[in-house]
Amino acid sequence: MSSSHDAPRSELTLRGIALGVAITLVFTAAQIYLGLKIGLTFATSIPAAVISMALLRAFRTATIQENNIVQTIASAAGTLAATIFVLPGLIIIGWWADVPFWTTFFACAIGGILGVMYTIPLRRALVTNSDLPYPEGVAAAEVLKVGSGSREGAAEGRAGLFAVAAGSVASALFAAAVAAKLFAAEIIGFVRLGAGATGIGASSSLALLGAGHLVGLTVGLAMLTGLVIAWGILVPVLTMATPMPDLDAAGHATKVWATQVRFLGAGAIGAAAIWTLGKLIVPVWRGLIGALEAGRARRNGGAALPRVEQDIPIGIVGLVTVILLAPAGWLLASFLAGGPLSEIAIPLVAMGIAYLVFAGLLAAAVCGYMAGLIGSSNSPVSGVAILSILGAALLTGFIGHGMTNGESGTALIAYALFVTAILLAVAVVANDNLQDLKTGQLVDATPWKQQVGLIIGVIAGSAVIPPVLQLLNEAYGFAGAPRLDAISDQPLAAPQATLISTLAKGVIGGDLSWSLLGLGALIGFALVLADIALRRASAKRLSLPPLAVGLAIYLPSAVTLPVVIGATAGWFFERRAARARGAEPAKRLGVLVASGFIVGESLFNVALSGIIVASGTAEPFALSSPPGEMLAMGLAVAAAAAAVAALYAWCRRAAAAIPRD
Repeated sequence: MSSSHDAPRSELTLRGIALGVAITLVFTAAQIYLGLKIGLTFATSIPAAVISMALLRAFRTATIQENNIVQTIASAAGTLAATIFVLPGLIIIGWWADVPFWTTFFACAIGGILGVMYTIPLRRALVTNSDLPYPEGVAAAEVLKVGSGSREGAAEGRAGLFAVAAGSVASALFAAAVAAKLFAAEIIGFVRLGAGATGIGASSSLALLGAGHLVGLTVGLAMLTGLVIAWGILVPVLTMATPMPDLDAAGHATKVWATQVRFLGAGAIGAAAIWTLGKLIVPVWRGLIGALEAGRARRNGGAALPRVEQDIPIGIVGLVTVILLAPAGWLLASFLAGGPLSEIAIPLVAMGIAYLVFAGLLAAAVCGYMAGLIGSSNSPVSGVAILSILGAALLTGFIGHGMTNGESGTALIAYALFVTAILLAVAVVANDNLQDLKTGQLVDATPWKQQVGLIIGVIAGSAVIPPVLQLLNEAYGFAGAPRLDAISDQPLAAPQATLISTLAKGVIGGDLSWSLLGLGALIGFALVLADIALRRASAKRLSLPPLAVGLAIYLPSAVTLPVVIGATAGWFFERRAARARGAEPAKRLGVLVASGFIVGESLFNVALSGIIVASGTAEPFALSSPPGEMLAMGLAVAAAAAAVAALYAWCRRAAAAIPRD
């Protein structure tokens, strides 16, 4: 007699795969735009689960496990899109003029599938037999449980779908008003401070406000701290020390921030990343030992595994991993073919494969553990990317020593970036896989079906990344790139790719501002000490994540200030919702509205890119007689405040109206 765990039911279905792929394509496009604008991406599991439950409820045979497969496939959008933290660097350094589809597709797909394979042996040790909290995996499971099989769940599912749609429409309309120049693109001001200058600004963006809501108050306050350090201390001091009388306050402050303060932020990010990853060495090692012990026990036991413990068989995992190394080697060889590094292609390809195997396994284990500890969204992927490019650049530079100048030097930098892009795909998908498997454990899912589902999501996400990235490249271009024929004169900042490519150039070419990076590293370690002291003083109730502080020093204030405002607004909303009926549903609806803010604006701007490219016009929606600057700023602030307040109020009313079973 089979147990309830082994009872047949709908799980990995064609309709679930189709829905998961469709959500992946949409959310990946949104993530690419957001990542290139602010250097952050968001987790897509919960919005995908809500959309799935609302749509699949029309089928009598739909199950919670089928909805779980949909969110597993769609979660690839929230992770694989992080490869755009590296890939635009190839355009920024001038190696690519356009984004090649197949090269980019295979880089993302090979790395992503390896990320799934590398973490399968870790599931039992880091998920089944682990007390790691997996905050996002648990949250997604709770959403699935609430939304499946009850009157209350059905009502919340309908409300959740409306929340995502309403947030998307509101942010798309807001972005359209910005594109028409009815609203100001930025609310910004600069002032003179004697011989120095400083300022502050905020982009007119509901997407950034939504990102702030999702990252939460702790990260928001850390970014506020970074803003104060950058624009309240460093910019005023360094502008006074570096007078530029020929520039106005805005030009003076912006130039000093771009040429000096930003490198201090990069150093702070690097130091914080090293510390964060260093803390995980012992736990990750214990996890690996646990995985090996679990494998030995399973082989020695001989009993058939219950369905909820069935992974893709380890033999297939090993075979797929080995087989994938062949196309990986071909991809690396084709990247070098016919270029200035052809004569050293064999050792470079051998290094690249070895790096993907050994550094990839380490990155997968570290990121998988970090996902369990602090969640996929909060996992310091930036730190993994920084350490990965440093390792790749050092190895590439060693093999190509004596060829670090001119075209050969650029080729070495490009190769280091390309290897890092594949490795980052390994890391971010590993970061996601164990989180999804935790959700599956809590809803009685079959592990191997989830693993197959995530592979499908990886392939779908890999197919959409190259065309969207190329579309944005043609319409806007990327800041710092030598290409000057983008249609718009407002390039995307691509902050993470700029940092990664700068580090690669510095290591290989020897022209990095090591003194500024070193001083920034000291700031980073000071932030680490401040975080440790704050945690101890508050019994771990309060913290100041040093990576978030460093990121706020590195990013423009126009990007980080709206995130801070969104985090604060989200905190006030949840505080108020907690005092009313339906507190938990209201909080979940707030998360979905914030997700909608990101999706709507991002998709509008991706569509706008297509219109820009098709029309050849940089501002196709601009009004012939837009309002004055101050009025446009006032309209943007008023409209954003009204939209956020109205949708938050709706969340509370809708949650209170949900019937209780």
